[in-house]
Amino acid sequence: MRQIRTVVGACVVATVLAGCGGGGDGGGGGGGGGSAPGKVVDGASFTMAISADPGNVDPQMSAAGTVFQLSRFAYDSLVHMDDQGKIVSGLATTWAVQGQQVTFGLKDGVTCADGTPFTAADVVANVAYVADPAHQSPLLGLFVPAGTKAAADGSTVTLTLAAPAPFVLQGLASLPMVCGSAVGNRSVLAAGTRGTGPYALTEVVPSDHYTYTLRKGYAWGPGGASTAEAGMPATVVVKVVPNETTAANLLLSGGLNAATVVGPDAKRLAAAKLFSTKQSAVLGEMWFNHLAERPGSDPAVRLALTQAVDLAQLQKVLTSGAGTAGTTFAAAAPVACAGTSIAAALPTGGVAKAKATLDAAGWKAGAGGVRSKDGHRLALTFVYGTALGSAGSSAAELAASTWKELGADVTMTGQDDTALLQTVFSSGNWDVTWLALNVSSPDQLVPFLSGASAPAGNNFAHVDNAEYTAGATAATARSGTEGCDGWLKAEAALVRDADVVPFANSTITTFGAKARFTSGDVVVNPTSIRMLAR
Repeated sequence: MRQIRTVVGACVVATVLAGCGGGGDGGGGGGGGGSAPGKVVDGASFTMAISADPGNVDPQMSAAGTVFQLSRFAYDSLVHMDDQGKIVSGLATTWAVQGQQVTFGLKDGVTCADGTPFTAADVVANVAYVADPAHQSPLLGLFVPAGTKAAADGSTVTLTLAAPAPFVLQGLASLPMVCGSAVGNRSVLAAGTRGTGPYALTEVVPSDHYTYTLRKGYAWGPGGASTAEAGMPATVVVKVVPNETTAANLLLSGGLNAATVVGPDAKRLAAAKLFSTKQSAVLGEMWFNHLAERPGSDPAVRLALTQAVDLAQLQKVLTSGAGTAGTTFAAAAPVACAGTSIAAALPTGGVAKAKATLDAAGWKAGAGGVRSKDGHRLALTFVYGTALGSAGSSAAELAASTWKELGADVTMTGQDDTALLQTVFSSGNWDVTWLALNVSSPDQLVPFLSGASAPAGNNFAHVDNAEYTAGATAATARSGTEGCDGWLKAEAALVRDADVVPFANSTITTFGAKARFTSGDVVVNPTSIRMLAR
């Protein structure tokens, strides 16, 4: 199943894609309460929560947040990106970008969990696998630019890009590298790991937990991080905990060392002075299914549904009053293109204007107030993520009630991340979804906002906005941040046409008990975990 990254796994809450940023301690308290950090202990077990079982954990066949977090325990990337946006070492100790050529020098002595060496030829095999459209990896175009070719010479790897890629290193920093023969044997990766990472997957109990065991001798983590540091856990247990209140209770009772909580329960965890880290994220992002047989294929329907709702109120409800309005599509820190692309482009006007929009487009109210056009009722299937918690359900109900007032027959369905991604990517049985894609550079969103639709591509909503595509193409040809004005203008076209509407940003908090850790592109950076005596 092709998946996208979700805010509940790797960036926590709702649905996200390539990465959330922030990091740092961000909160008071030591492990489990109090202000002192506590003494670190060796040989302990670290237990963290995820909201849904992703099933297949192949790191290159899913960009779901849960898979991305799990992958970070067992796999490495060529380079990493720190909280300030600086590229730091990983499997590679040197790197250079010259036009459409990217060169990496691999670190000596890197080994896979089974003891075999990781080589430049393995990097070539990984890039070739993801870059081959026949494999339908969702990381193609997201982390690996389309048409990329790789070659090895000793310990040097050279990537040749088919076209300019202004933020190519930021993408490759999120590409997990698989070891040896497993690159072409995906079956062993569905419920196992073949990586160079600090941990190896040693137990899987479906819908319950995943257990990872520490590797000795690991010394090629972000910026040279190793597993020789005092206080690193001997095992990591990732438990599937679908209910946010349950996760909060387990944190307070000692049943968990880490969990991301975004709803009302976050306030009582903060009041208990638990340790916490924070990440910036898009939390509310409204998508419409543009497929021909769906109501959203009519631009007037998308426009009216956006005009009708009070987005500011939805943002307040969704974030429990702690969020802000949407700013840009790529809003996860460190943001590559700062600015605003949303506010000035938002369709507004309220229910009265939205009704006029539908009237003018031929959607007439009939029996029971439900509108129809050419014999087709305005029936909407609205799916949203249960990982958004009670605040998410309340916000979804508020939007649905407004659309019913507008004249739509709305069917609401709350789904966990795994089911939601299955719906939007595979079944296609949806009309509106709230699914937040979190990345730091705008180029990573292009496959989701244009081009081939699922299963051939990532464009699950079937978006076809000529102005966005032209603007993104032009911005891609510019070097790095030189193209930012173009990226923001292209995003504004999507909002103006009500193709996709980001409406809520928030700071996502991951709480810890008897442990310290940092967050970055995942909610828990594996090599940062330190277990505490209390």
